[in-house]
Amino acid sequence: MIVDRNLGTAFSLMRWWRDTVAMVLVLGISFVAGVGVATAQEASIAGALSSNLFVNPIGEGADPWVTRDPLSGGYLWCFSEGNRELAIHKSPSLTSLGEKHIVWTAPPFGPFSKELWAPELHFLDEHWHIYFAASDGNNENHKTYVLRSATADVLSEYELIGPLKTGAGSDRDSPNLWSIDMTVLEYDQRRYAIWSGWDAPKTDQQYLYIAEMKSPTELVGPRVRICNHDDFQWERIESNATAKGLNEGPQVFQSGDATAIVYSCGASWMPNYKLGMLELRGDDPLNSESWKKRPDPVFESSESTYGVGHSCFVRSLDDKQWWHVFHAKRDREPGWRRAIFVQPMNVDEQGFPVFGKPVATGSILHRPSGESSSEKSPKTDGFSYYGHHQFYAATKDEIQLGARPGVPINEYRSGEKVVFNRAVADDAEISVVIDFQGQTQSRDAGILFRCSAVSIGYDAQRGYFAGLVPKTSLLVVGKMDGKKWTELARVDCTFDPSIPQRLAVRIVGDEIAVVHNDTVKLKVQDDQYRSGKAGLRVVDTDATFREWSFKSL
Repeated sequence: MIVDRNLGTAFSLMRWWRDTVAMVLVLGISFVAGVGVATAQEASIAGALSSNLFVNPIGEGADPWVTRDPLSGGYLWCFSEGNRELAIHKSPSLTSLGEKHIVWTAPPFGPFSKELWAPELHFLDEHWHIYFAASDGNNENHKTYVLRSATADVLSEYELIGPLKTGAGSDRDSPNLWSIDMTVLEYDQRRYAIWSGWDAPKTDQQYLYIAEMKSPTELVGPRVRICNHDDFQWERIESNATAKGLNEGPQVFQSGDATAIVYSCGASWMPNYKLGMLELRGDDPLNSESWKKRPDPVFESSESTYGVGHSCFVRSLDDKQWWHVFHAKRDREPGWRRAIFVQPMNVDEQGFPVFGKPVATGSILHRPSGESSSEKSPKTDGFSYYGHHQFYAATKDEIQLGARPGVPINEYRSGEKVVFNRAVADDAEISVVIDFQGQTQSRDAGILFRCSAVSIGYDAQRGYFAGLVPKTSLLVVGKMDGKKWTELARVDCTFDPSIPQRLAVRIVGDEIAVVHNDTVKLKVQDDQYRSGKAGLRVVDTDATFREWSFKSL
């Protein structure tokens, strides 16, 4: 769903946006996907990455949904949290997920207690609505529910409504059928729900369906199947001719007079996941003949980025660019370990999206227009987290990194870290208290400094790191170039991990001093990185951080 459809703007504003885009197209102006790629000089590994650049992937997760925040002007991300809660993240930037807020927790038992999938956040009729699928732990019982906010505040209390009527009949009492991935289409002053559903109970045959909406919380039957799920071989979960088709993750894209549904197909757990597209060519979205399917995928895996799908689309803060948000697999083995990518996209002369090829992990792009200075303020509080969403927790005074969840969901370790939004002087002292909670076999926990180009991965950042290692009784300092770790120095450092440890770094020019419990333990010189932000990081361990501070020198 495009951004302004989620802000509850008046239809006149929607028409204004369509007319504006149409004028742009007539004038021959386009949003070229390649404009976001950094030049070789900009991406030089010699030093810190410029603040107007960023690195993919930007976070861990799957089925991303992001929309513009009408109050702050930033972005609102919506994710499933451990398949048991729903979270809204507020961020000033499209290139980081921002501060997380849990807005709803499922009950311990019942028909909507588990497997919370693919939530979407929409502002409709002066309330926020979160559409999501849930079950009792048995996939064949998945139904669609909606949460409605009490007020126009996205963090107000939410009321659960549902399941929505996604069955085959028009009778109010007709049985519901399996459904996931619901989204909303607004077209010609009417509102429609679109989702992925089974054609009959227990068939495990996924098609795309549409139904008109009486309100944001009630559908008007009967549902209509938009298309077959195996018109083309590439829609099937395997390449052989007898494999079944699978259509899911429908997303609406509208520009000018064009309306399209971009959907995911293939196998979400395999590298062959991809996007197809339906164009609305008739006047009635409820008539399957109005939808024309593209004969080829519109976005598919590359050699380096695979399992791409479940997209959404959003505009930059200044409305000058379209951006494509999607997930991709972390490895080629069957499974659902995924990360979130963002890259610029294009719009063709007819108003349909053009996605190009997926960027590779580690790709450096220009940040979306209109937000290059959004994180430069020295008074900006908060932090951005990079790692699996279940491996951290935070309060106002504590940040816990690396704690293994009781019920992990598609987890993987990646050197979990937070990077503070607050600007740090080039010459500074950064200090923190680290609590290993008595874990004598722990690996590294410590401070990132002069840090930039942060992404998902153990060494996916540029800058320095100083850390304590209880397992080997060491204090280490080193640097990373976004791909690999280079140790600069180490020193024996026996300490009691049951007692909180204070660690600090003092950086002046190219001189780095590492201080443990108020005693300088080692000094090194290195001039590769002269500026950047500060953060906290663990490597295959669990630690709690308190009393972090930043002081200019």
